[in-house]
Amino acid sequence: MRINAAVLWEQGKPLSVEPIEIDGPGPGEVLIEMRSAGVCHSDLHPARGDWPMKVPVVLGHEGAGIVREVGPNVTHVRVDDHVVLCWAPACGSCAACRDGRAVLCERLDKVTYRNRLPSGAEHLRSGDRKIAPFLGTACFADYVIVPEEGAIRVDPTIAFDALATLGCAVLTGVGAATTAARVPKGATVVVIGAGGVGLNVIQGARIAGAQQIIAVDLHERPLELARDFGATKTMNGNDPLPRGVDFVFDTVGSPRTLTSALDAIRKGGTVVLTGLSRADCQASFPMFPFVMQEKKLIGSVYGSGRPTEDIPRLASLFQRGELKLQELVARTYPLTKINEALDALASSDGARGVITW
Repeated sequence: MRINAAVLWEQGKPLSVEPIEIDGPGPGEVLIEMRSAGVCHSDLHPARGDWPMKVPVVLGHEGAGIVREVGPNVTHVRVDDHVVLCWAPACGSCAACRDGRAVLCERLDKVTYRNRLPSGAEHLRSGDRKIAPFLGTACFADYVIVPEEGAIRVDPTIAFDALATLGCAVLTGVGAATTAARVPKGATVVVIGAGGVGLNVIQGARIAGAQQIIAVDLHERPLELARDFGATKTMNGNDPLPRGVDFVFDTVGSPRTLTSALDAIRKGGTVVLTGLSRADCQASFPMFPFVMQEKKLIGSVYGSGRPTEDIPRLASLFQRGELKLQELVARTYPLTKINEALDALASSDGARGVITW
């Protein structure tokens, strides 16, 4: 089948929106017609060359659509189901999966992070050249093929603009607060970076019952949004962070923000790092406080939970009015404007840009 897709042929160069071919789904796979796709920093990094990556590749990993065809042996979804994409479909049988830590599934290292599908099939091509699916998802395209575990069924009455960011930014941010950190009621929380993930950390902290939520950013527009999402205070990132806080969430992931975060937490406090930096980035910080003050630094990927359960739960929170989703969509673009969407993301325009069909 011929589709339109945003292909990265060379890192550091604009994506090319062009016709390519996609095969039908194989065993355990589904074909999804895309309806919305969020534009995330994890798409920007490979596009700009921050992460070394083999090309060509179709980017995009955060989105929602409608199942149009299912391959043999598919049991979890049916044709016409509305689904949110999960770029980390777990195997369900490795040690991490058995321990309830699906986002650390051993299969992800072998396939997802190598831009492959679990089946090993290569469904995308241009002429005789194979094209890789970014994170096994490749949703900057009219249609995608994912394993059935990567298509999470949701209520069809939920609008696709609301679902666009649920499968990455929302899951990552809310989960960092509620699952990775387990923020208790009454806690004081600082969130560095009020972008797509940061705004959802703020939502997660609010849902958890944090008493004070301080949002930190270099730009005023994200800080305005942060107040709407539950921040009780905002501050410019050039100013020193308050000291003695319970939790700091670093959604930026730079050496400077991480050092500031570690300085800000109280004795026994926790820094949660969700921000992905350049692949070669390293940070240095004093080791002494980790012993004498029992400070903690933890990482959190993709909400640190079970996406197959967490995505429907978050969708239900939205339906009950307890979670903001549509407010995350600051700008919408057709697929042909994907490079403009990436430029807006790079300039920190606030919230998420979303590709719509």
